[in-house]
Amino acid sequence: MKVLVLALALSLQFPKLSPPARLSPTPSEQPAQHKGGKWYFAANGHAVYCYGPVVTLPQPDGLLHVATFCRGDQPMVPLKD
Repeated sequence: MKVLVLALALSLQFPKLSPPARLSPTPSEQPAQHKGGKWYFAANGHAVYCYGPVVTLPQPDGLLHVATFCRGDQPMVPLKD
C-alpha cells in the first residue's frame, strides 16, 4: 500500500513555485524623467527646468534673456546673467 501511495505521489505533477510577479511602480514612485530640457538659474534666484530655447528680448533698458516652455505655469522665465 505504501508503494502504491508513493508511486501515485511521484506521478503527480506539482506546479513549480515561482516568486510573485513584480508589480510596476505607481506614477508617484517613478523617478521624474526629463524630456530634453535643461536647468537654468532664474532672475528671482530659483532654479527652473525649461524645455524650450533661451531667447533674447529687447527691453528699453537693454536685452533680457528668458528661458521658454518652463515647467509649471510660466511660459517664459527671465534668467540671471
